Amino acid sequence: MKKILIPIFCCIVLSSFAQNKNETAIRKMLAAQEAAWNNGDLEKFMIGYWNNDSLLFIGKNGPKYGYNTTLDNYKKGYGDTTKMGKFTSTILNMKKLSSKYYFVVGKWYLKRSIGDVSGHYTLLIKKIKGEWVIVADHSS
Repeated sequence: MKKILIPIFCCIVLSSFAQNKNETAIRKMLAAQEAAWNNGDLEKFMIGYWNNDSLLFIGKNGPKYGYNTTLDNYKKGYGDTTKMGKFTSTILNMKKLSSKYYFVVGKWYLKRSIGDVSGHYTLLIKKIKGEWVIVADHSS
């Protein structure tokens, strides 16, 4: 019986380590986005997104597709540091869906001199070419 338990325990520990490693990488990517936003750098902020025409962003105007479309919309809505303010994000839940996908729920807050705004988001994050990137973002 002991011979069976040791391999099972090792698999559970290694699986937990891989999940923690992935979650740490995702949290690091999201923190880099927050830092880039707070430095007024939308291009660097966008590094966390999948650079592809199939990137999905759902905001108050409905679904939009594409990396460049998403960047252009950020530039229109947050074209200067006054509009951008200081961004904070809090992850409320992170769920592993598979070895390649995570689902993240969180809340965001912009502290701005022109009026604070806040809301919630859901992110579908996928590992592509060894990097975790946002492939779908629904922010409200």
